[in-house]
Amino acid sequence: VQLVESGGGLVQPGGSQRLSCAASGIIFSMYAMGWYRQAPGKQRELVAVITSGGRTNVVDSVKGRFTISRDNAESTVYLQMNSLKPEDTAVYYCYAAGPSGANWGQGAQVTVSS
Repeated sequence: VQLVESGGGLVQPGGSQRLSCAASGIIFSMYAMGWYRQAPGKQRELVAVITSGGRTNVVDSVKGRFTISRDNAESTVYLQMNSLKPEDTAVYYCYAAGPSGANWGQGAQVTVSS
């Protein structure tokens, strides 16, 4: 199983960025997918999840700003981040949970700074 994140980098406050996570080695459509993040000195926290059926949920701190989606044909999950704030700065991790267990990506750094 391999989860590869892309799309991280430096963005100014108020800007937008989209993270992608390409999955391989799993039957993607059978897996719930999620995004977590870990800021320096803090615990890893859930940001957003999408079930195998497409139902989504995001945490209150990013509600109205972040959107999670998936493309089963491409085995890819996305996190669209708008109106970014400095407190969104973190390493963002892709997560897959399904028949063969749970798996993590290597993480993508997102830095929100002017």
